[in-house]
Amino acid sequence: MNAFSASNDSRPGGLPTTIPDYLEHLRRSLAGADPALVQDALYDAEEYLRSELAENPGKSEAEVIVAVAGSYGAPDEVADIYRDTEVKVQTALRAPPPKPRQSVLGQFFGVIADTRTYGALFYMLLSLATGIFYFTWVVTGLSLSAGLAVLIIGVPFVILYFGSIRLLSLVEGRIVEVMLGERMPRRPLYSSRGQPLLKRIGELFTDPRIWATQLYFLFMLPLGIAYFTIVVTGLSVSLSLIAVPVALVLGLGGNLSVDNWNLFIDGEPWMWPIAVLVGVVLLFATLHAARGIGRLHGLLAKHMLVKTAQYS
Repeated sequence: MNAFSASNDSRPGGLPTTIPDYLEHLRRSLAGADPALVQDALYDAEEYLRSELAENPGKSEAEVIVAVAGSYGAPDEVADIYRDTEVKVQTALRAPPPKPRQSVLGQFFGVIADTRTYGALFYMLLSLATGIFYFTWVVTGLSLSAGLAVLIIGVPFVILYFGSIRLLSLVEGRIVEVMLGERMPRRPLYSSRGQPLLKRIGELFTDPRIWATQLYFLFMLPLGIAYFTIVVTGLSVSLSLIAVPVALVLGLGGNLSVDNWNLFIDGEPWMWPIAVLVGVVLLFATLHAARGIGRLHGLLAKHMLVKTAQYS
């Protein structure tokens, strides 16, 4: 658990008396913050408070909250610390933004200097593999869960499957944050270990993020195919157009065929500059498309993997 130093002027009389009240107060104090930050803060707070409660079995929740107020902090103090820490971390991790360009041409060609472009390109290429894996995992897991539900062994299998969905959601969130730059949770949703087993199992089926995550994983297959096709087609065609004059000069042949349609032939060198120009424009258009798709997909991941998981 992260150790936070807070001021020692907390007024115990104004502190929440139960852990759920503390978390609710913390959630309200973080109103307007990034949903991923809220999830991390709530997880840390609940983990810390319940650990302290387990280590002090003779104390009530109110007594534990008062005891840790000086070291961990009141909800308002913890919220301020998380906000300040988030700003510092994001400033340290975020790559320097590219210099703003006023001209249209500068904005068009400046995409090549934006690190987010290459992260989005790699994500779009990787999404085909992850999309196939996610789709297969969900379809297989749901099918086996439905088939084994009538058997005794079906219950632990379903629990393991739904637990794996939470784990894969966290993994996908890390990939999205690293490659697309969208802030995602760095900690899972807290599982209340003190609750009865049946209630914890019931939470797996009623947690809206579980179902939203599975829907997201199913979407990833068609999205991955589309992303991979866009990147491979855009890069291969644009680079082929740019390379036509070089191939002709080296005597390697310069015919470029798309669906059996010859675009450029050896005997028409006047078309070489046109081929290069079209190739350059298409290349940068592909980079712009990748950056835009990466931004939109980051928002989609945030909406389906994080927002539905917020405490109500």
